Amino acid sequence: MMSVGAPKGLPSSGQKPITEMIHPLSAVEEPLSPAPEVTVNAGGDKDTGLTNGTPVETSSPASVSSLFNRLQLDDDLDGDASTETRDLFVTVDDPKKHVSTMETYITYRVSTKTTRIEFDLPEYCVRRRYQDFDWLRIKLEDSQPTHLIPPLPEKFVMKGVVDRFSEEFVETRMKALDKFLKRVADHPVLSFNPHFNAFLTAKDLNKRQGLALLTKVGESVKYVAGGYKLRARPAEYASMGDYLDTFSGKLGTMDRIAQRIVKEQSEYLTELREYGTVYSSWAAVEEELQRPLEGVAGSVSTCCRALEDLSENISQDFLPVLREYVLYIESMKNVLRKRDQCQAEYEGRLEAAVLRRQEDRTPIPAEVEKCQDKVECFNADLKADWERWQRNKRQDFKQILTGMADKNISYYEKVSFFLIRSREELEGS
Repeated sequence: MMSVGAPKGLPSSGQKPITEMIHPLSAVEEPLSPAPEVTVNAGGDKDTGLTNGTPVETSSPASVSSLFNRLQLDDDLDGDASTETRDLFVTVDDPKKHVSTMETYITYRVSTKTTRIEFDLPEYCVRRRYQDFDWLRIKLEDSQPTHLIPPLPEKFVMKGVVDRFSEEFVETRMKALDKFLKRVADHPVLSFNPHFNAFLTAKDLNKRQGLALLTKVGESVKYVAGGYKLRARPAEYASMGDYLDTFSGKLGTMDRIAQRIVKEQSEYLTELREYGTVYSSWAAVEEELQRPLEGVAGSVSTCCRALEDLSENISQDFLPVLREYVLYIESMKNVLRKRDQCQAEYEGRLEAAVLRRQEDRTPIPAEVEKCQDKVECFNADLKADWERWQRNKRQDFKQILTGMADKNISYYEKVSFFLIRSREELEGS
C-alpha cells in the first residue's frame, strides 16, 4: 500500500519568512518558530480502505479602491506556476451515469500525471462522484485552516437548470470540478496534502474512516476557546473584508443582469424562429418572390444560430465564473474569520499574562508565544493566498470578458453579413 504521509518541513507559503514579519500588535520583530508540520495522530491510525489506484492503461492592499485597481486586464499577467515548472497535472472528464435500485448518480474520471516522489506511480486514473470532491474540500479545510480552499460548485442549485442529470448540468459541473482540482494541484501547500494524494490515487475512497491527519495549527484553530473577542481587525485585513463585501455586491448585480439577458435572449430566439418560418412558408406560395424570401428565411435562421451561440457563451462560460467567485468570497471570508479568532485568542492570552506579570512579575508563558506564532503563520499564509487569488481572478475575468467580446463581435458580424446579402437579393429581384 502506498504511503500517503505528508512531506516533512513544508515551508510557509507566505511571501516573507515568518521571522521577517512584524507582529500585528507590536513594531518589534521577534524570532518565531517555523510553521508546524503535518503529523499523524497519536494512535497512528491508517485507513485500510485506501488502496493504490490503478495506473492508466496503454489501450496585500491598503484600501478598497487600491484593491479594485488590481483588477486591471493587463497583458503581462504571470500565472501561479508555468507549465515547465509544474510536476502535478490533474484532469476531470468522461462523466458517466450510474443507476441502481437505491440511487442514481454521476461519476467523473480523475486522471493524474506526476513526477513527485510522494506518488508511487507516474499516472493514476480513478472515478469520483460529487460527494468525494466534497469530502476532499472538507478535509482540506480541517487540515489547512490557514489557507484559502477553492470552492466547489453548488450541489443541487444551479440557476436555469432543473434536471441535474441533463447534459448541460453535467458538463457545467464537470468543468467546475476540473477547475477545483487544478487550483488545488497548483497550490504550493494544498497540493502536498495527504488527503489530496489519497483522493487522486486511492482505488476505493473510504470516507467514513478517512485519513486520521490534522495539523497542529488545524487542531489549535478548530478548538479555539469561544471566550475571546477581537478588539479590532487590523487595517490590512479590514480592507480585505471591505473589498470582499463590495466585490460580492458587484458580482450579484452582474449575475442578476446576465440572468435577465439570457432569459430575454431565449424569448427573442423563440420569436425569431417563428418569424423565419413565416418567410419559408410564404416563399412556397409566392413563386416570383421565392428566392429573396428564402434568402430572408435563411438569414433569420443564421441569426438564430448566432444568437444561440451567444446565449450559450453567457450561460456556460460567463455565469459559472461569476458563481465560482461568489463562493470564493465566502471561502475567503471564512478564512478571515478564522484569522480573527486566532488573533483574539492571542490578544486574550497576552492581556491575561501582562496582568499576571504586573501583579507578581510572572514571565510571559510559552503558550502566549505559541499563539503569536500561529497568528504570524496565519497572516503569512493568508497574504500569500490572497495574492494568488487576485492573480487568478484577473486571469479568469480577462479570459471571460475577452471571450464575451469576441462572441458579440462574431454575432454581429454574422448577422450583418447575412442581412446585407438578403438586402442585395431583394434589390436584385
